[in-house]
Amino acid sequence: MSRKPKKGYYVKGQFVAEGSELDLQLKAELKGTDEASRTDLKKESDALQKLGESLLTLRADLLKGLQLPDKLVDAVAEAKRITNFEGKRRQLQFVGKLMRKLDEQTVEAIKAALEAQQKGSASEKELLHVIETWRDRLIGTEEALAVWMATFPETDSQQLRALIRQARKDGPAISKAQVSEGLAPRQSRAYRELFQLIKAQLSEPASNEADTDLEDGEDEEEAND
Repeated sequence: MSRKPKKGYYVKGQFVAEGSELDLQLKAELKGTDEASRTDLKKESDALQKLGESLLTLRADLLKGLQLPDKLVDAVAEAKRITNFEGKRRQLQFVGKLMRKLDEQTVEAIKAALEAQQKGSASEKELLHVIETWRDRLIGTEEALAVWMATFPETDSQQLRALIRQARKDGPAISKAQVSEGLAPRQSRAYRELFQLIKAQLSEPASNEADTDLEDGEDEEEAND
């Protein structure tokens, strides 16, 4: 009686019978590889989807500089326009689909543009904080004016003094706590012009020196206290 041949296959010249330990091992390895590949592809797809959504927050000049495909630029613009939740979700999915067609160089350029914007925003925020600190000190203390003029001797001292005097007449500034309670901060003309004068000066290359002098002035005041 002839023996029924076993079912199986060859791997590198070796016969592997179906159901054997080696067969199960090879299939498990193959299955694991497939799952890993699918997981990696899913992660990459999700990352490109989020990167595409971030394009909606990118400044117009940076977006234009990327020279992206017109179809993607139009899709991003349409996503910005749509306010309906479901419609926006579908449009963002379309943006993600177009993102997956980009080459690696373009994807890296998008990441670089977003990073540049983020760093710029942080720098602008820091400058705003310094301006507000100088403004509050100039209004609040007589000593701050001397420190300012020593740092920026080219400033029109008469204009600066006039703005400080007027800002003081406008009344005490409303604190951040009061703003959070719904009270609007003071925005008199002198207050705004003082802010702009300080901003113009701090935007010059000497701004780093001004930051240092501001900190030194604060240290001196603390020591005097």
